[in-house]
Amino acid sequence: MVVAIDGPAGSGKSSVSRAVARRLGLGYLDTGAMYRAATWWCLDQGVDLADPDAVAHAVAAMPLVMGTDPADPTVSVDGTDVTAAIRTGEISTAVSAVATNLEVRAELRRLQRAAIGAERAPGAHSGGRGVVAEGRDITTVVAPDADVRVLLTASEAARLARRARELHGDAGDAAVEATRDQVLRRDKDDSTVSQFQVAADGVVTVDSSELDLDQTIDAVLTVIAQVTGTPA
Repeated sequence: MVVAIDGPAGSGKSSVSRAVARRLGLGYLDTGAMYRAATWWCLDQGVDLADPDAVAHAVAAMPLVMGTDPADPTVSVDGTDVTAAIRTGEISTAVSAVATNLEVRAELRRLQRAAIGAERAPGAHSGGRGVVAEGRDITTVVAPDADVRVLLTASEAARLARRARELHGDAGDAAVEATRDQVLRRDKDDSTVSQFQVAADGVVTVDSSELDLDQTIDAVLTVIAQVTGTPA
């Protein structure tokens, strides 16, 4: 089974996708982390992010390994574990310059499709049962033939509050304002090269604005059960 989950920043894609993958015994692929890893790699290699050709060339040579265990998803570049490093404010601020590079997107989409295919093999983390893949383009470009495709969305206020609690431990006005750029500006930048605000044909929308994490997980599991005809 391949489950593809897309949606705007702060909608809960990662937390929900990991939980769903654990519940169903599937692998987990965070495609957004791949763009973050590409950004880390370019900065580590001294590549000017304003030079799109140099960025594309660097990413094409990036030795990236994605761990697909939903209990402990890891990201390694050239043997270095960058799982924590790619979540820093520096990377969050810079990632759109890499993620909007069309050549980079083409290369990472190729890697994403390969990772999804690998998780169907017996030697994969899931034992060949499949994967939950989440991130930009996943429901429309990377895996349009996925068994289940979900657009996970939420109101702007809900998304800002969630990201503020994640990064700053509270959702007060100052914390929300500090996350505004990461959430809204990234969505604006990414929307120039990717469609993730409105569900495409065959993609089921789950609005988590009024749901907590457990309720959102249950809602996505219900969609999977309905689409595949299997018990939730």
